[in-house]
Amino acid sequence: GNLPPNICTPAFLADTAESIAGSYDNVSVEILKRKQMSKLKMEALLAVGRGSRNGPRLIVLSYQGLDESSKPYVLVGKGITFDTGGISLKPGPNMEQMKFDMGGAASVLGAFEACAAMQLPVNLVCIVAAAENMPDGKAYRPGDVLTSMSGKTIEVLNTDAEGRLVLADGLSLAVEEEPDLIVDIATLTGACKIALGPSIGGVLGNDDAAIRAVTAAAARAGEKVWTLPLEEEYAPLIESPIADVKNTGGRFGGAITAGLFLGNFVGDVPWVHLDIAGPARADKAEYYIPKGATGFGVRTMVALVEDMAS
Repeated sequence: GNLPPNICTPAFLADTAESIAGSYDNVSVEILKRKQMSKLKMEALLAVGRGSRNGPRLIVLSYQGLDESSKPYVLVGKGITFDTGGISLKPGPNMEQMKFDMGGAASVLGAFEACAAMQLPVNLVCIVAAAENMPDGKAYRPGDVLTSMSGKTIEVLNTDAEGRLVLADGLSLAVEEEPDLIVDIATLTGACKIALGPSIGGVLGNDDAAIRAVTAAAARAGEKVWTLPLEEEYAPLIESPIADVKNTGGRFGGAITAGLFLGNFVGDVPWVHLDIAGPARADKAEYYIPKGATGFGVRTMVALVEDMAS
């Protein structure tokens, strides 16, 4: 999480995943590049990475702690290794902090490796949707309409709402695993940090039992989270006149409308979304937390998988 973005690229995350897979006999890895993602029609993820010379990667790690007939749990991480905002360019001050926008990817990789090291009796899949969001002549634009892997179309209003686009395709792939539960984790919205402050993660989802399981795991792990409503009354805010959905719902309730957007890509699978825009990074060292990347979410996800295993 603290590595500079010229080192920690999507390819670096893929290399990290391959290193993890090489350490365990019951772990396998698949790395999808542009050509393979294009065959799967992952236009949302591909669009975000189109403006960068560092090509996107879709990383799939699979851990088999049970026989193949047992349904897996899937962890999905947002891996924007640097976020300029794209054509909707961010202000210059503090932009260097956007190297932390892959905090969700780092967390799921860390949690996955911990579970593999403990050889927990579960089947576990880790999906990382990795890209670098850069402005360029080939970059995607506000006004574009993208077709996601699911077939749903997305109107782009703001290229800086890119995390939900890469997650749309990552979640669609997760659904194909036919899992018992999907948990995604992402530095997704500044709105969540405004709502909950710098040290509390937001939790949203489509299944009350799954939400309770995640919040209980977070409490046991000592990480602070708070449940936000996935309020269907706000769904019209992301309706588009020219596509199935648009990628931002405006200023108000931004963490909720982002969750509603993601909910379009999980079908009927129990799903929980963790927005860690606040706690993924610490501005100063405090207690046991160092300055910089905090690893927030790793302990919660490990505790959750332990609970599922038991």
